[in-house]
Amino acid sequence: MLKPVLAVAVLASLCAAPVYAMDAMKCDDASMMKMQADMDAMTDPAMMEKKEMASKEMMMAKDSMKANKMDDCKMHMDNAKKSMGHM
Repeated sequence: MLKPVLAVAVLASLCAAPVYAMDAMKCDDASMMKMQADMDAMTDPAMMEKKEMASKEMMMAKDSMKANKMDDCKMHMDNAKKSMGHM
């Protein structure tokens, strides 16, 4: 009886982990610099389209941050991360 309960608890914690990871992304200069460094590391010519999409999203994120629209900024940073292939 205890094993199924523990299995469900472990499964639930694994499913909740990605949700907490998304909330961890902040719209601040340090996160922007980290994302920019990740984009700069994309040197493979096959990834140029992904890099361009991520760059556009990052520009919108920076504009949103300057306008103090943090929810929009986080959304654009998340889109940039997805564009780069990171989930």
